[in-house]
Amino acid sequence: MVVLKNGFLECKISEMGAELKSAVKDGVEYIWQADPKFWAQSAPIMFPICGGLKNGRYELDGESYTMSKHGFAKLSEFTVESADGNSAVFVLRDSEETRKIYPYSFEFRVTFKLSGSSLAVTYSAVNLDTKTMYCSFGAHEAYATPEGIEDYDVIFPEKETLYAYALNGDLLTDYTKLIVEDSNVLPLKDEYFYLDALVFRGVKSRYATLRNRVNGRSVRVDFPGFDYFLLWHKYTAPYICVEPWCGVQDVAGSSYDIALKEGINAIPVGERLERTHTVTFG
Repeated sequence: MVVLKNGFLECKISEMGAELKSAVKDGVEYIWQADPKFWAQSAPIMFPICGGLKNGRYELDGESYTMSKHGFAKLSEFTVESADGNSAVFVLRDSEETRKIYPYSFEFRVTFKLSGSSLAVTYSAVNLDTKTMYCSFGAHEAYATPEGIEDYDVIFPEKETLYAYALNGDLLTDYTKLIVEDSNVLPLKDEYFYLDALVFRGVKSRYATLRNRVNGRSVRVDFPGFDYFLLWHKYTAPYICVEPWCGVQDVAGSSYDIALKEGINAIPVGERLERTHTVTFG
């Protein structure tokens, strides 16, 4: 476990999955503590896909590969490349096992850096192969809501009209439900999550604030460069995940060709894809 600390915030990150396990400010724990009664994770990182694949598989250069939901990074041991108390860099490199399901030579780094009450998380995927590499990555931090999620709003800086795309298993459907209409406030309701997540396309705002309307406790998530925005929790559980993604689940009618997958990112040989989201606590 790597511990980062400054005068405002203390964070703990596990080498397994480069997963944020704790963020404490003024004695308050903001991260869900992975109670297996509901959900035994805190902040899994998604790479090289976000969400699920149609029938759990994709095709590349005429070959078929299988991959589980959200990819393999969350189940992989990262190497701590550097750590200085205020920041840390975790790296995952391809191996014989990863190449069986993702036939690329790559480096995937996750950098955590403290600044005041904020934690910046940067994802960087480098293509070390001899062909174009296709990937997505995304965040899945779960924030503790001990009072229950219905005491919380998600507040956007711009007025939004947002339709959530329903899920059928791991796949997106064409069915939508209007959640926000010409407003910058989304009051959370447990009923939204009876089946699964709220998946949003086309969010104009580049940050969102989770705020308890009773006591003012808040978390702001800035996500420039992320095309998809999701909210999820296990029905009735005391946490909410605020998730900026650079990718999305397959739809039922999608092609198996990974190059045609919605939201997929093509990284030319020798180049990198990099995005940063920042979480500000309290």
